[in-house]
Parts: sequence; C-alpha cells; structure tokens
Amino acid sequence: MTNFTKMTQFRPLPVSGVTLGGYLGERQDAICNSTAAVLLDRCVEVGMIDRIDVSVEAPLFHGHPATAEMFWDSDFGKSIETIAYSLYRRPNLELEARADRIIDLYEKLQQPDGYLNSWFQRVQPGKRWTNLRDTHELYCAGHLIEGAVAYYQATGKRKFLDIMCRYADYLAILFGRGPEQIRGYCGHEEIELALVKLARVTEERKYLDLAKYFIDERGQQPHFFDLEAQRTDRDPAVYEYNQSHQPVREQKKVVGHAVRAMYLYSGMADIATEFNDDSLTAALETLWDDLTTKQIYVTGGVGPAASNEGFTDHYDLPNDTAYAETCASVGLVFWASRMLGRGPNRRYADIMEQALYNGALPGLSIDGRTFFYDNPLESTGKHHRWNWHPCPCCPPNIARLVASIGSYMYAVAEDEIAVHLYGESVARLKLANGAEFELRQETNYPWEGAIAFTTRLARSARFSLSLRVPEWAEDATLSVNGTMVDLSAVVSDGYARIEREWADGDRVDLELPLELRPQYANPKIRQDAGRVALMRGPIVYCVEETDNGEDLNAIVLPRELPGAEAVVLEDLKDAVAIDLAVEREDAANWGKALYRQAPAERRPAKARFVPYHLWDNRAPGEMLVWMQSHK
Repeated sequence: MTNFTKMTQFRPLPVSGVTLGGYLGERQDAICNSTAAVLLDRCVEVGMIDRIDVSVEAPLFHGHPATAEMFWDSDFGKSIETIAYSLYRRPNLELEARADRIIDLYEKLQQPDGYLNSWFQRVQPGKRWTNLRDTHELYCAGHLIEGAVAYYQATGKRKFLDIMCRYADYLAILFGRGPEQIRGYCGHEEIELALVKLARVTEERKYLDLAKYFIDERGQQPHFFDLEAQRTDRDPAVYEYNQSHQPVREQKKVVGHAVRAMYLYSGMADIATEFNDDSLTAALETLWDDLTTKQIYVTGGVGPAASNEGFTDHYDLPNDTAYAETCASVGLVFWASRMLGRGPNRRYADIMEQALYNGALPGLSIDGRTFFYDNPLESTGKHHRWNWHPCPCCPPNIARLVASIGSYMYAVAEDEIAVHLYGESVARLKLANGAEFELRQETNYPWEGAIAFTTRLARSARFSLSLRVPEWAEDATLSVNGTMVDLSAVVSDGYARIEREWADGDRVDLELPLELRPQYANPKIRQDAGRVALMRGPIVYCVEETDNGEDLNAIVLPRELPGAEAVVLEDLKDAVAIDLAVEREDAANWGKALYRQAPAERRPAKARFVPYHLWDNRAPGEMLVWMQSHK
C-alpha cells in the first residue's frame, strides 16, 4: 500500500474473520432471518425504490419530512451493508439479488462525472453542493461507500464499489484547499469514516487524504457555513449543532447533535490511527473524558434532548424524556472501537461494551422486526417499539452493527491479538510474521462469566494475547493451561497481556465474577437523586410492569442488596433475570388526600429485574431503571 502507515497499530478483524455463537450469534440470526429483508421491504413501502429508478417519473417526493427524504440514500447504503454482513453468516440468493437490483439502479442513476445523490438528481436538480450544512449530501455518499465496501468484501462483486470509487474520485477533485475547489465539509459527519474504509480496501491514498482534509478543515476561519449561508441567503449556522464551532483539535466539550458528534470523533480516531496523529488523539481523550464523566447515561445512551437530538449541559440526564437515540449509541460503539486502534485500553472498551448492550441493542427487538429510535430510562407505558419511522436511520444502523459485531470483538497488530468483547466465537487470524491460526472462545457471556480460549495452530508461534479485564470484574482470575497467572503482574491499561510461544491446543481460562452491583449517580445529576440502578456484568437491569405490576416507582431497594436469585427466561432468549427482595410503598391505605404529613407505609415484596435492552419485547407497560433507594 503506497505511502500507507505500516501496520503497527491495531486493526479490527474483518467481519468474515469471526463466526459467532451464543447470545450475540442469536442476535445475528435475527438479522439474517428477519431484519435484513425487513429493511428493504419497508424502504420499498415508503417509495425509496422509485426515487433511484430513472424509469419512474413520479412521485418522487412522498410527503415525509423533507430532511428525512433527503438522506434516503443513506438508508439504502446501511441496508446493503447489513445484507453484506448477513451473507457471511447465511448465504441468501434472494436477498443478494434484491441488493444487486438496487445497485443496478444506482449505476443507471450515476452521472458521467461520478455524482450520485437521488435527492439532488431527482427532486432538486441543479442545487447540488449549495447547502452542505443541512442537506446530508456527503453523509449519503459516506453510507453508500460503506455499503459498497462491505458488499464487495462479502460477495466479491465490484460493481457497487466501482460506482462509489467513481464518486469518491470526483469528490477528491471537488473538495480541498485549491483555488478551484470547494473548501467545505458536510454538516452531518459520516464521509470521514467511509473514506478511510474505502482507502483501506482499495489502497488508494487519495481517499485517506480527503478524509483527513474534512477533519482538519472543520471549524476553520473564514467559516465555510457562514460563506455558504451568505451565498444562498440562509440563516447563519448554529456551529455547535454540527461540531464546527472550533477546529477539532481545540474542542473540549461534547456538544450538539449526538450522532454527528459520535461520527466526527470516530473519523478523527481513524485519522489519528492512520497518521499516528497525537494531536488528534489528545483532543479525543479530552472529549472522551467530558462525555464519560459528565454526559452519558448509565446505559451508555448519549444525547438527552429531543429538541436537538443531542447534548444539553453537564449532568443533565433526565430519564423519562431521555432521547438517547439508538444511532448515537451505535456511533459511540464506533468511536470507542476506533480509539482502540492505537492500543488496548479498558477505558474505551468498557464503554464500548456498555453502549453496545445497553445503549444500542435496545433499538432492535428479539425477533429483529421492530425498533426503538429513542431510549428513555423510564416509561409510563406509552413508549413502544415501532415498525418503521419517518426518519428511519436507526433500524439499518443497529442492524449493521449487530451483523458485524465480531469485528469489534478482536483486533490484531503485528504480533499481538487483543480481545475487547467476549462472546461464543471463532476468530481466524493472521499475524505479520505469517502465523495463521484460530482462536476459539467458549462462553455463555454475558449471562455467565466463565470464558475459555483455545488455540488452533498448525505450528507453534510467538505472540501476545491481550484480554480485557473489565473495571467491574473484581476478583477476576486467569490461568494458562491450568496454571494460575498473577493478574497484577500482567495487566496494563486494563488488559492482561500474555506473551509466550503458543502451541496447538493451548487453553486460557478467564473468570469474570458477575456480581449484582448497585450504581449510584453523581449527586449533580438531579434526576437520579435518592435513586439506584442495578448492573450485573455489562448488563443494566430494569423492572417492567409485566413482571411487577403497576406503580414501579413504589419499589424501594434496600441499601445492602440481599441474596439475588438468577432466573433464566425462555421468552427472552434465555436471558438471565434477577429476583430480589425489596420493599414497596403501599398506596392502598393512603386515603383520598393528595398530600399528608406521614410517608406511605412500606411492605416486603419481591421484584423481578430484566435486562434493559430486552424491555418491551413482551406485554407493553411501565418500565423503570432508577429505583428508589432505602435511606
């Protein structure tokens, strides 16, 4: 790869390199069985195919919010990406043929110069590149590129990849700091991630350089969005909304639209890895600290406000009105994964796991057919999964993440393998020294904490195996071929690093105790004052009306948690529920008064807690994450 950074950093395994079993494998089966086809079905139902089919003259605008219809191309891009990943697990000729037909339509739609955007070609012709701030032009290009890369890698078919390479070649000429170029960038970040993926698969340096340009140019003066608004007589920009208020290396606080922020930081992390750019890494570390110590829900959800689909102020984390968009947590998984590109570090991987299980996975039902867009931590019973949405960005986003999650579990450097996430799986690996082998992971994680790794090598090889020891895993133990390892001697940045000559059949056992543990919020989070949440391993738990009846806010958790009973729920895919002795405020004897001097009496009760990411998969009703805490 000409002028590319030598592979001294950690790269995720390709999706094809990991086969999942266990719980995450079952979630991938739901993608294969339902979601991948459902995504296309519902895109067709709302008229998306007509938009890209040049043989169809009308209707091209269907009355959905114009801002959503502008980025329909992105929904196709993510849907094709999901299909591509699903094909690794389960070949599906019918689904592949449907994707091929969409790709054929995009080939016919593409203009001779490479431009490709159905909104500006079919609905608003002549207005391309006139409003980069608001119209998602480059954002759509990014998702189509990601879909094209994934589809090429899964099927070997180059058509979609060639289409998007022509578009990217055009973009590389159009954008930049030259006298005839547009010195701009997109109002909704995404193209940056996609160009890095395209550069890696094509080994074309110009795509990487263009991604770096978009990162470096953001927020520079004179401000592009000001100049653009002046030319088109539009209102001035609110810079914080799209993270263009400062050059990216000067930003200290996470602000604005949550998904845009997560995508920007993901792109910055990619460029930091590819260019060994410590200045970008330093800026990202500051932003990471701001998010994770002042602006993140216990679920890994981010962006509390519906008004801007994003951030408000430090410690403002309401529960019943929490927006916490599924796409934002998906984006946080992206960002955390890319921060691990410069080496294993628990501070990123723990958050990646937290956001995956509790922030992103709630967006997809067990059967893969219904979805959440926003994810409150409390519901009176009126919040339910939906079949589709006027702004359908979340379904294909969570679907492509789940379908590709194996690549987030493992990463390789020249002579080291890092395991970031745990789950039943087989990873096929190749190191720079030529060693090729399999690493088998046997576990019932996240429901049980016993994890066993077994090597399958044709010949012995020397390398390091780094295993994450989560911060919550007190008293974790590690052994190699039955010999205990002193974790204090081998753990660095939260990873146990085992360097040795490995032989076929070597076994590593990691035990992560899954103790039920209370979570108390910083006192500055006013909405959680006097409240407590429960976690077990990486999983946040909640109570639902279907198990506990109405008035969930009457449940009071004791200060010292009593012995908990773990119960396997068949109707929730054998997830582990927790039965716990609690108290419950009794309103039956309160009387008619709205207020009185004495508090409600309490009675002993039992409450069942279920994984938050699985709520609203059974009977609808109330839900609560933060319980009253006994004083």
